[in-house]
Amino acid sequence: MVFDFLRRGAAPAPEAKASATGPVIAYQSSGRVAWSPRDTASLTRTGFIGNPIGFRAVKLIAEAAAALPLVLQDAERRYETHPVLSLIRQPNAAQGRAELFEALYGQLLLSGNGYLEAVGAETGLPAELHVLRSDRMSLVPGADGWPVAYDYTVGARKHRFHVSEEFSPICHIRSFHPQDDHYGLSPIMAAATAIDVHNSASHWSKALLDNAARPSGAIVYQGADGQSQLSADQYERLLAEMESYHMGARNAGRPMLLEGGLDWKPMGFSPSDMEFQKTKEAAAREIATAFGVPPMLMGIPGDATYANYQEANRAFYRLTVLPLVTKVAAAVSTWISRFVGEDLVLKPDLDQVPALASERDQQWRRIANASFLTDAEKRALLGLPKLSEEG
Repeated sequence: MVFDFLRRGAAPAPEAKASATGPVIAYQSSGRVAWSPRDTASLTRTGFIGNPIGFRAVKLIAEAAAALPLVLQDAERRYETHPVLSLIRQPNAAQGRAELFEALYGQLLLSGNGYLEAVGAETGLPAELHVLRSDRMSLVPGADGWPVAYDYTVGARKHRFHVSEEFSPICHIRSFHPQDDHYGLSPIMAAATAIDVHNSASHWSKALLDNAARPSGAIVYQGADGQSQLSADQYERLLAEMESYHMGARNAGRPMLLEGGLDWKPMGFSPSDMEFQKTKEAAAREIATAFGVPPMLMGIPGDATYANYQEANRAFYRLTVLPLVTKVAAAVSTWISRFVGEDLVLKPDLDQVPALASERDQQWRRIANASFLTDAEKRALLGLPKLSEEG
């Protein structure tokens, strides 16, 4: 009852193990979807579909991350064949491993959240894996703050995925967000202002081209007896001739024939006009920086952070691709391990990454020459499982 707390000697409620802040989080977020002011659909349109820098950054990261080979192992061995590996190689009838993970990484970069659905996992290993669009997903928190369900909404139709401690058909991977307990923060959100600047500069450049890169001069009328104004018929005729014969890309460079009283005054670009290109390049560098892609790899001029392309590519894999793949692979392997009842680890195979070949060669050589280490310690440092005879 609502007024039970007024009764003396009322039995205390049984204690349950849960985060002390969970009920507060659940109350604060109950009944709403925690979207940022710039929603995912709008950011995807303006920052990915409508912006070449954002598009290339997302594609570059997602494709590079999806192409990394993955290995499956436990504490005792590294598997060459395993049902989980078969599922990863062919997650569903329409996608292979690279396509599935490219879509997952893309959703994570565009929205800060990635969702994997397990199909047919009620009795064991899932039969299929599918990536769900993050802009259609919403988390339903329970009384303790943990998710009890996920809603997938398309138009007026909604499907609810129920979540329990023993079984979750959804693997939710999210980026760190300092002000949201349930949803992640995407790089495209951090780059939203730079994307707006870059798009505005592109629209400005397009407007210049539509106007034949702005009038390169002015036509000044100096009539007889101090008259400085054209008649209505003369003005309309001059406009018609300008539109027909001297505007647009196809008329670029065509000479202009001026009648008596008309004079041509050439004009150049103002310093503020020339600054637009520098502003656009600066915005492009900010977008690339937000995604963790060296501007050199994007072909953006004016960046001299890295000595050469090879060094920039190595930094790209070491600082951006590998942390993303390691995080996603760990989350997926922990999630799948609950279905198969085994403690499995899915992680990228660093020895098969060409960009890191020189680093891995140095590490292998340094550990191999360390005579004070046992073979078991060397294998542990290299991330390899124990040999079967080591016990």
